[in-house]
Amino acid sequence: MGFTREQLLAFADTEVPDLIGPDCRLLFAGINPGLWTAATGAHFARPGNRFYPALYAAGITDHVIDAAEGMRAEDREALIAAGVGITNVAPRATAKASELTTTELREGGEALLARVDRVAPRVLAVLGVTAFRTAFGQPKATVGRQARGLGETAVWVLPNPSGLNAHETVSSLAAAYREAAEAAGVPLLSPP
Repeated sequence: MGFTREQLLAFADTEVPDLIGPDCRLLFAGINPGLWTAATGAHFARPGNRFYPALYAAGITDHVIDAAEGMRAEDREALIAAGVGITNVAPRATAKASELTTTELREGGEALLARVDRVAPRVLAVLGVTAFRTAFGQPKATVGRQARGLGETAVWVLPNPSGLNAHETVSSLAAAYREAAEAAGVPLLSPP
């Protein structure tokens, strides 16, 4: 499946439902949905995004999920069964995260806090340090586990898997994601 630019642009400003099960231990929060994600309804769906290859390399999944045409029910169920959830800081789909306003990120951060309060994961992993700094008013935040959690939920800031984050590799992403998954108590496989 492929999309023309015009087809993708038709999905601007739409929202993608969260993927969160009843026993969510590790909640990944992307910055916001991209247009390909909005078109397919599957988080991190754009071909070339390194999120699912990193989950596999980290031992969080037993195969590389291909969400480019939408998430298969079996893959959705496997993530939920493992206690892995996916959401976004800001809900509005854009071509680039830089299209989001500071207000959107701050409001998204407030909504994410309410979601964490409701879902109560062991770990919230925000994928993108710049978005985290803006959304949570912490301009000096760095990548890694944050000193302050949200109640019982530990907060981690992890590298964004977008290809635009060129200095990260699948291996470096996997190492960071595995560390957060271990802290969350997600059952892990041996990395490939």
